Amino acid sequence: MKSVKQVAFAALLTMGAFGAVTLVSCSKEDDPVVCPTGFIGADCKTKAFFGSWKGSDVCSSGTYNNITIKLDPSSADSSKVIVTNPGGFGSSITVSGTISTDARTITITNGDVSGGRTLNGTMSLTSNTGFNFAYTVTPASGSNDVCNGTYTKQ
Repeated sequence: MKSVKQVAFAALLTMGAFGAVTLVSCSKEDDPVVCPTGFIGADCKTKAFFGSWKGSDVCSSGTYNNITIKLDPSSADSSKVIVTNPGGFGSSITVSGTISTDARTITITNGDVSGGRTLNGTMSLTSNTGFNFAYTVTPASGSNDVCNGTYTKQ
């Protein structure tokens, strides 16, 4: 009788160990990470704005397609972003923007886009793969150019 109890106990112990291993292997670590808008990555600490974006701007002066904007973190200030080619003014044009603490908006104030023109505007994430860019370009003389753009992460 003693050996039947020992075999039953060993079988129960084996099933318990197998169940524990199965439970651990199906942990939340295997689930995809869902980050809040503004952040990406395995730890949700990388700001979604960083990288290359492609889109179009509709301005009072016309429509401009296939614009590529590059957004990089500033090496000097974690609240700043370097924006390359804002408004499609050229890959040699860079302006500085301020990123919000929730990483959902970038504000550009008096960005020099050459030729005596300044750009003021806001980039607002619509998702971690898209943003809208509302801005105004003020020339040294003449009328302001008011623009609205839509961009997708590349």
